[in-house]
Amino acid sequence: MKLFLSTLPRNIIGCFKGRMIIWHVIAILFTFILVSSGFDWRYFLSTRSPNFRLWMFPAVRIGGLLPIALPFILLASGGLAKSAKSSLAGWAVGQAELIGALVAAAYKAITGRAHPSHGVGADLSHIFQFGVLRGGVFWGWPSSHTTVAFAMAVAIFTLSPKQKVVGYVAICYALYVGIGVSMTIHWFSDFLAGAIIGTVIGVVVGKSFLLSQQDALSSFPQDQRMHPQRSSS
Repeated sequence: MKLFLSTLPRNIIGCFKGRMIIWHVIAILFTFILVSSGFDWRYFLSTRSPNFRLWMFPAVRIGGLLPIALPFILLASGGLAKSAKSSLAGWAVGQAELIGALVAAAYKAITGRAHPSHGVGADLSHIFQFGVLRGGVFWGWPSSHTTVAFAMAVAIFTLSPKQKVVGYVAICYALYVGIGVSMTIHWFSDFLAGAIIGTVIGVVVGKSFLLSQQDALSSFPQDQRMHPQRSSS
């Protein structure tokens, strides 16, 4: 908890600092291109199939429930197994998800983008209501489901450099959630922007916690790290 709280302000700032701000600009530029070219609307029209909805709508529920459960699962398993690594992953994932939700909500609060209608309806893909809370913080740009999913997945990927399979599974999960919401409750550009911004957050948080883990290990003498159960004479 102490590491979670002490690194939270620094990592929030880190998501907008230096080269990271460039990726936010890229997300905005891609959105402008996808909206102005009509791609968002064409993608919307081509993905309204009932079959797509059958396979992809579960992504909305999974993307909403798993981020709540996973940090607690990791923390509980870390406590039961006395695994500092699992506990650290739990705090890192929780922080990445929190920052992802906050950043996505902040963007939504000022962009006020209209979400797709349930039927085909009129082309709403170009409608943004810039201001403060003109469109709320639950719908709009970027996709919160996607931002949180990629923040979580990339944090796990970054924290598991020697467990690539775990990282790849996490990325596949994030892609399923992102593509799933782009075919149901969001525009494609909402998904793409969420994936970019979420990746930035995951990298910042993952590297921060990985560095803290390495610093903690380096504080132990080499022989203690190799033989943690050996008592001193």
